[in-house]
Amino acid sequence: MPAAETKSRDGTVLVTGIGGFLAGHVALQLLQQGYRVRGSLRNLDRSVAVGNQLGAHLPGAPQRLSFVEADLDADDGWREATDGCRYVIHTASPFPAGFPEDEQALIDTARDGALRVLRAAERTGVERVVLTSSVAATNHGHGQAPFTEDDWTDPGSPRATPYYKSKTLTERAAWAFSHETGLDLAVINPSVILGPLLGRDFGTSVGLIHHLMTGRFQGIPRFGFSVVDVRDVADAHIRAMTDPAASGHRFIVGGRFFWLKELIALLARTFPEHAARLPVGEVPDEVIRAMAATNPNARTIVHELNRDLSVDASKAGRMLGWHARSEDDTICASVRSLIALGLLPAAPTGR
Repeated sequence: MPAAETKSRDGTVLVTGIGGFLAGHVALQLLQQGYRVRGSLRNLDRSVAVGNQLGAHLPGAPQRLSFVEADLDADDGWREATDGCRYVIHTASPFPAGFPEDEQALIDTARDGALRVLRAAERTGVERVVLTSSVAATNHGHGQAPFTEDDWTDPGSPRATPYYKSKTLTERAAWAFSHETGLDLAVINPSVILGPLLGRDFGTSVGLIHHLMTGRFQGIPRFGFSVVDVRDVADAHIRAMTDPAASGHRFIVGGRFFWLKELIALLARTFPEHAARLPVGEVPDEVIRAMAATNPNARTIVHELNRDLSVDASKAGRMLGWHARSEDDTICASVRSLIALGLLPAAPTGR
């Protein structure tokens, strides 16, 4: 834990999009460490549910938790959201489950929304902003695996899906704003975030595990990704928030690279009672390419087939003292959460 952290626990931290998977874990860890947390929501009708969810994991947490209504697509509310906050952790960003119909709308919401948050933070004297970016902004350009913070996705490349573009252009815009205004900024670039759920809602990443475990996949494409635990990503954000050395840096946080067939094999070994619904047999690349013309999920991965997308997270370890837990445990924690919350059907009786 960075030494500076013990001096900052009287501060208030704005966590944007607090209803999200990562943001919930960020808020929980901040509350556990004694911070006051202000969470932004697009609609305050969700505030009771979010407060109850965090309170279930940390009794008494709602006493140091407040909410503000603010939308990435509108200016209203952001200055009030950042006013009086020492730090801002900006996790909110659209993450489509497939290939969105309106690419520009996705990019505009992510980039313009981040700039709204940064402008408000700069005007209200926030000490530091930590932005959640992604390895989507590092892994799809001209670099080679293992990818590092020196690598950038090329938004003009055919490999750049709308989501990859949104993360890349948003991070580029954030750094430009920081350099123009002097706003203290650090950026976290996580790989695919898995791990335990705090409640019944889950996003795209854990949604992949849910799809695998419920028979939504008929075969296994030759595609892979690096995995990281949501608890470790939250920890990285808080370390980057308080460590003086983090200013002006981006940090990849990710663990072992899994081919999808390796991940499925792990699930089958660990949860044999659910193995009957897991896909078997690889899908040839040419089939995925043909599907991409009409299938948005195939279109998302078609340019990454057979591509090593492993990452190097040594900078986060070296500068922030960050360490990741076992990737196998992370993947299995996702499944155990889905089971515990009743989000997976009863195990089938046979193959």
